[in-house]
Amino acid sequence: MRFDLTDLRLFLAITESGSITGGAARAHLALASASARIRGLEAEIGTLLLVRSRSGAVPTPAGEALAHHARLLLQQAEHMRGDLARYGKGLKGHLRIWSNTAALSGRLPHDLAAFLGDHPDIDADLEEHPSAVIVRALREGLIHVGVLSSAVGLESLDSRAYDMDRLMALLPRGHRLAGHDRLAFRDLAAEPFVGLATGIAMQDMITGEAARQGLALKLRVRATSFAGLAEFVAAGVGVAILPDTEVRRLAPSLPVEACAIADGWTRRTLAIAVRDRGALPDFARRAYDVLAGAEAPA
Repeated sequence: MRFDLTDLRLFLAITESGSITGGAARAHLALASASARIRGLEAEIGTLLLVRSRSGAVPTPAGEALAHHARLLLQQAEHMRGDLARYGKGLKGHLRIWSNTAALSGRLPHDLAAFLGDHPDIDADLEEHPSAVIVRALREGLIHVGVLSSAVGLESLDSRAYDMDRLMALLPRGHRLAGHDRLAFRDLAAEPFVGLATGIAMQDMITGEAARQGLALKLRVRATSFAGLAEFVAAGVGVAILPDTEVRRLAPSLPVEACAIADGWTRRTLAIAVRDRGALPDFARRAYDVLAGAEAPA
């Protein structure tokens, strides 16, 4: 089936005005032209789209379905027009970058903000995903740059070390486990636990590690932010695991205690990776080099 945007706009105008005459006026078309376009749509689809009467026109079930999809298509066309118009005004690139939770709570927002500030002709979409998802997106060419754990396997990708990530235990002040130099994850998992919302990459990693060790987290509540998580811990709701950058930021103002975790999986090297540096658009290659520290910002 082939439709043009004029047909779709006309059909929506008719459904909103309640008549072909009113829709034609809204679409700035002659009545005869509008009627012919609707007949053409019906012929293309093979069914009636409107029930016509002396009082106006109302959509059939097929017409309702067309109106739904027409709204989505026209909305997407407007987004596309807006995006492309920015290129005509000097935009040179739209960077797609995905990061795991640890990098987002560390230096990546600062580094990316500095890069974008130095490159006003480049925009960016920054999304949070688990490292395993980021690897797949890189290999499938869905994104330009990924910041992720090096432990997921970066074979066939171009990558460089980016940062270190260490997870810490956060305990209510005076908790029975407080005061130890290190704690085993198994001991933390046995306590009432404060987690992050489902779908947050770091929580998915913690839950997965618990399953790997045959442990069941006693989740009492899920927070949507690290600050909220720390507030629950301070109130004695349970224990939690946070990146050390967040612990250093939040712990001084709350009645909580932090402790290192002995398990090796809580200490990871973060990498910045691309599918093929040489095949990247110029703007994405520049972003990768600057964020990886191989090139000074402009």
